[in-house]
Amino acid sequence: MLFDLRGRGRRRTVRVIYTGLALLMGVGLVGFGIGGGFGGGGLLSSINKEGEGGGGSGYAKQIAKYRKLTKEQPSNASAWENLAKNLYHEAGNEPYVTSTGAVTSKGKELFKQVAVAWSGYMALNPPKPNSELAQLMEGVYGEEGLNEPAKEVEVLQIVLANRPTYAAGYGALAQYAYKAHNTRVGDLAAAKAVSLAPAADRTRVKDELAEVKANPSGEKTYTTTTNGKTYTGKLNSKGEVNATESKGTGKSTGSSSTSTKK
Repeated sequence: MLFDLRGRGRRRTVRVIYTGLALLMGVGLVGFGIGGGFGGGGLLSSINKEGEGGGGSGYAKQIAKYRKLTKEQPSNASAWENLAKNLYHEAGNEPYVTSTGAVTSKGKELFKQVAVAWSGYMALNPPKPNSELAQLMEGVYGEEGLNEPAKEVEVLQIVLANRPTYAAGYGALAQYAYKAHNTRVGDLAAAKAVSLAPAADRTRVKDELAEVKANPSGEKTYTTTTNGKTYTGKLNSKGEVNATESKGTGKSTGSSSTSTKK
């Protein structure tokens, strides 16, 4: 089901479908998917770079050209725009992505340069920001990229201004807004996502977004009982639950560390 948004694979498929439609309508971009992230666990599996950086061909000359131009003409919006695009496409080549399309540490370093170019472009206050470039920036700021929710919200808003019926996009906007602690934008986007979903899916989509709002980090809370006392806490990097004792009053009077498996 198209709007069954639970699970990383399903979320990525939804974004691939929408991006493919955009390409067919003449967007003219190198495609990339948004694993926008609905459901629990690793919510916001964000925008995964499935875009191709040119099939192995480098963009070094274009990058050098536009980098020089931005230094000589810092008010040249087109130069910043083209610098960002070429850096992004270069990030689609080795060694910036793995064979499965995952962004490497070097890729994320290059993404930081893309973000700088985008910031240079936006600093010029373009009256109508390039929505195609903003769509590329989804992959940069998404969870599998730089993981900057507030920035992701900004670029999604630009994209959606030109795609007002993009239901999956509104769902992603809601989740990133909640993750960025921007409840107002999250609520508005969630309501729009629900209204655009097929009637049969609206209740489920609404419930899933409500779960995201309640737990935007996607971290699970575990409960354990030791010596007759109940503790709650979250899993740490060692696979242990750092828990505090739960009392009826809501106050904590002790602590415990319990190993568990994910």
